[in-house]
Amino acid sequence: MINLLRARLHQKHRTIRYPDGPPPALPARFRGQPEFAAGPCAAGCTEAGAPCADACPTGAIRVEPTLGVDLGKCLFCGECAAACPTGKLTYGSDYRLAARSRDDLVVDEQESVRLAAALDDKTRRLFGRSLKLRVVSAGGCNGCESDVNVLQTLVWDIGRFGIQIVASPRHADGLIVTGPVTENMRLALRKTWDAVAPPRIVIAVGACAISGGPYIDHPEAHNGADAVVPVDLYVPGCPPHPLTILDGLLRLLGRLEDGSRTEVSAR
Repeated sequence: MINLLRARLHQKHRTIRYPDGPPPALPARFRGQPEFAAGPCAAGCTEAGAPCADACPTGAIRVEPTLGVDLGKCLFCGECAAACPTGKLTYGSDYRLAARSRDDLVVDEQESVRLAAALDDKTRRLFGRSLKLRVVSAGGCNGCESDVNVLQTLVWDIGRFGIQIVASPRHADGLIVTGPVTENMRLALRKTWDAVAPPRIVIAVGACAISGGPYIDHPEAHNGADAVVPVDLYVPGCPPHPLTILDGLLRLLGRLEDGSRTEVSAR
């Protein structure tokens, strides 16, 4: 026991300070909020044909009337930025991407992501200090599931916010849904939703759960959670970084009041 205490004192504080302190440094390869350089697209880039749109595997790029990206469909693979002949489209390091509305995930040169607003006062009073969530992997690859699990580790420790992942929908206040909702999981997701006592919330994590991801319009997939259950929070990414998921959860619970988008320097 003495040795354990000594080791703990030597390790000191391991949980990140965020949101009371700065967020952890993100790797250089991280891709966040798209950024659009000033000036027009390359000559000849139209809706009928543009290198960025042609390179996108999920149809997330819009060229007209202005260049835009649907982050709900985006895999953040960077193929569009690599194909852009003028460098107009790049990806920055802003991890704040979660939104309440599906339409709020469509960004362009004039509009960035409208960050998630908090739940209404009554619901926030119920869930603001104790939120239990059941994860439903509706055909996911385990990428998003792994990053949700990371939030329960010592470094992230979402339990300090009263957020817990539980094993049964009967003990849950809502669902975290990952995966494109395959046909084999459609009924299971609906039954899990029905097993959660109202009021209840649903959080769609990852491109698959938002739009079907790389399986969009596949006959055995349902293009995301909102085809089966109502969704209260969309967290884009493939998979989303744990910081993006945590930021969305805290905004949903009213723990982060700033809805503006400030410049985030590269780390």
